[in-house]
Amino acid sequence: MSLSLHYLFRFLPLYLHMCMALVSPRLRGTYKFWFALTFVLLVCGYHMSFTIVQKEEIDDFWETYKEKPLEGRNIILASMCPQVYGLYVVKMAVTLVLIGGVQRKDEGGTRVRGEPHLLLVGDPGTGKSQFLKFASKLMPRSVLTTGIGSTSAGLTVTAVKDSGEWQLEAGALVLADGGLCAIDEFNSIREHDRASIHEAMEQQTISVAKAGLVCKLNCRTSILAATNPKGKYDPNESLSVNVALASPLLSRFDLLLVLLDTHNEDWDRIVSSFILHGKTLDSVSASEELFSMNKLQGYISLVKTIQPQMTTDSNRILTRYYQLQRQADTRNAARTTIRLLESLVRLAQAHARLMYRTQVTAEDAIVAVTLIESSMHVRISLWLGPMPLLFFLFPSLLFSALLFS
Repeated sequence: MSLSLHYLFRFLPLYLHMCMALVSPRLRGTYKFWFALTFVLLVCGYHMSFTIVQKEEIDDFWETYKEKPLEGRNIILASMCPQVYGLYVVKMAVTLVLIGGVQRKDEGGTRVRGEPHLLLVGDPGTGKSQFLKFASKLMPRSVLTTGIGSTSAGLTVTAVKDSGEWQLEAGALVLADGGLCAIDEFNSIREHDRASIHEAMEQQTISVAKAGLVCKLNCRTSILAATNPKGKYDPNESLSVNVALASPLLSRFDLLLVLLDTHNEDWDRIVSSFILHGKTLDSVSASEELFSMNKLQGYISLVKTIQPQMTTDSNRILTRYYQLQRQADTRNAARTTIRLLESLVRLAQAHARLMYRTQVTAEDAIVAVTLIESSMHVRISLWLGPMPLLFFLFPSLLFSALLFS
């Protein structure tokens, strides 16, 4: 499915030209008309056949893991950026951001976005750019850029004068409309982009009033950003201070994950063995079980068509967690707003899609709460004790890692 979409985007001008030939009275009955009709029917037929085959493959996969669905989910997560060892929570977060939640409109007609945003903050060498590159390759429509931007348009939009006339030049967020915008070095974005990116991330539009041109451009995209801390990360300071970004901008990210490269002898030995010899600790990482790039693209495109509905149990869990966060004495005022509840809903819906379900269950709500907890703390408190995100392995690898060390 996604493969046909990939080629459709690549040959979109040719496809549109053929469609115009079909409706042109001047070309009707000519060889150009019949050639265009054949081309369009072949594209549509290939798309439908590929979709049917892909759906049957996915149905067989989940039928195999009907009794142990979490193991099936972990195979999909292990297929995300397989060249990076471990980082279970990060791979889960990136996958849910790519899948996204369900967009809806409230009673006033205001559109509530369904696309989550993720910011990776970490020391150099923790794999942030690898996730950005892999995600941009995975999505049929994506833009990979840096905070500084490669053109004068930057991330939003700018007005340029060409041949005596003013024209709008689209930036990365506008070009990625309907897809993914991966931004590296997010803390180096231009000042004029910082003012307009607030609207782009929440309302998913960019209002333009430049050189007599007044319009509103759509940027319905998920943002996957990465940045380094300003100097050495200080756990005693807030995230806003560590990355030199304002709290209103950080509050628009659904997830903020901090990856610190702390010294750990056992972890260094395991990772070096993985890089040099390709040794893994569990069958989940076996290459024959992982999804290929094309299969992963098709799966994400397929589950994005599912519209999961919230259930009573999931609503109760998310509502209670939101209330407890609001009542906590040590709460972060910038994070515990109504945006927190909206983020929980988006992540729970995305996990339901990942699990190939039409309803958001209590399990999906618990996963959403776990991810939000991971983004609020540098370390995750488990039965093993506080563990940095960088050292967090897949659940099936935890015991193996302890035995290996």
